[in-house]
Amino acid sequence: MDAKLHTNVETASVHSPDFNYEDGDLGPQKGSTKNDVHDMSRMGKRQELRRNFRFFAAYYGLLNGGTGGVIWVTLGVIIGALCMIASIGEMASMAPTAGGQYHWVSEFAPKSVEKPLSYIVGWMALLGWVTGCPSAAQLTSTLVQGLILLKDETANVSQLWQTTLLIMLFLLIAVAFNVFLAGKLPLAEGIFLIVHIFGYFAYLIVLWTMSDHAPASQVFGTFSDGGGWGNVGLSCLVGITTPLWCFLGPDAGAHMSEELKDAGRVLPSAMVWATFFNGLFGLTMIITLCFCIGDIDSVLDSPTGIPIIQVLYNSTGSFNGTVVMTVVLIVLSMVGTITVIAATSRQMWAFARDKGLPFSSYIEYVRPGWDIPLNAIVVTLILSLIITALNFGSDVALGAIISLSNAALIFSYMASIGCIRLKRWRNEPLLPRRWSLGRYGAPINDAALAFLAISFVMSFFPITPLPTPTDMNWAIPIFAAVFIAAVVHYYISAHKHYVAPVALVKND
Repeated sequence: MDAKLHTNVETASVHSPDFNYEDGDLGPQKGSTKNDVHDMSRMGKRQELRRNFRFFAAYYGLLNGGTGGVIWVTLGVIIGALCMIASIGEMASMAPTAGGQYHWVSEFAPKSVEKPLSYIVGWMALLGWVTGCPSAAQLTSTLVQGLILLKDETANVSQLWQTTLLIMLFLLIAVAFNVFLAGKLPLAEGIFLIVHIFGYFAYLIVLWTMSDHAPASQVFGTFSDGGGWGNVGLSCLVGITTPLWCFLGPDAGAHMSEELKDAGRVLPSAMVWATFFNGLFGLTMIITLCFCIGDIDSVLDSPTGIPIIQVLYNSTGSFNGTVVMTVVLIVLSMVGTITVIAATSRQMWAFARDKGLPFSSYIEYVRPGWDIPLNAIVVTLILSLIITALNFGSDVALGAIISLSNAALIFSYMASIGCIRLKRWRNEPLLPRRWSLGRYGAPINDAALAFLAISFVMSFFPITPLPTPTDMNWAIPIFAAVFIAAVVHYYISAHKHYVAPVALVKND
């Protein structure tokens, strides 16, 4: 990093209205295209991160819905998710920034509410991502424990302290990768994409050729109310959390947009195509599993606690074969944890850059020469470890915090898409973009909002109608408490120092 850049980082205000990318070579120096430079300049943001990137659990659903329920609900979720991600992608093309939802709300909401609403959305989106970090690591640890239990059902590996330490270990590995191998993350994700594709077809071949298959009428037509809701339709909706979990977090790409070359064009296409192919492959795999699952009750009661591990073992009859195929899942889950840490830290860094967090000056600081938000990554790790540590005393406490992730992220999507839909309804001009929904924008936004509204309500439902404290979904009181706290904090003090992104935008 040259002396001129060093001086700018140290002394110039990030939000200085006099800053202009055209005055220097900051953009090209960090891998930006001319369009990236224009987008950042319009939004009044400094290019501090290097642009390295280019385009490149089925339990609840089976219990609540059965094979037919999980298949048809998954199909509905894919359609809804495509509408949601198309809407998000269009906004990302208008304003490709690491801030994501709270930035879009600030630009598109009515002036009377844009500042407080963007602040609240910023907090809820960050809450969703921070609680998602231990959730992702927990999935990885659960797969490891399931593999051990497959070998020895009596193995003592499921005590709270053991699970907690495993989650912490995977969080530390993910953070270490983000810090020391950040420049290799695009290459690593490209390699693991190849592993993902080959692993996917390996799974299909094994399950298609080595499993006993149920008749199609049974697979597509069997619906169950395993949760005891008294209504099969409601039970299927409760099971929506299974496929929904796989399609939340599409804003991860937006939070990495300031490290993506030609983000305004590449990012929306990447988000939509990734969702389309993930949905296609995911639906194919769900249907395959439902054909090969055999007795659902025995699979759900598997000592491994992971249905897919038991299905693989039942199909292959080989412990070694099941280990190899499960290790592929563990590796991919670990890559997912690395990606969640990366997206969370960028969301946190962007919100701190706009003075939306306590200790914002520390969190937003990017060390000269590093080109990554190291301080934000460290804070993300600390918060994730604190949340995980709750598991030492009670898995109910950890589950309660983690259950917030879905609801908080869905709320942020609803708010941002709702704002762009309101502008369309009022026939107000939209920002220029290189990826547009055109005349289909309004119906796609409407479909996305309907899907998100249903998903938001169902994200607060427990697995069964009369849950024990352990099985209770505690997201409702915690979500309400955080929401109220954000509102109160904004009107007491945050409104004095929070810089709404729209205040920095330059009108072309």
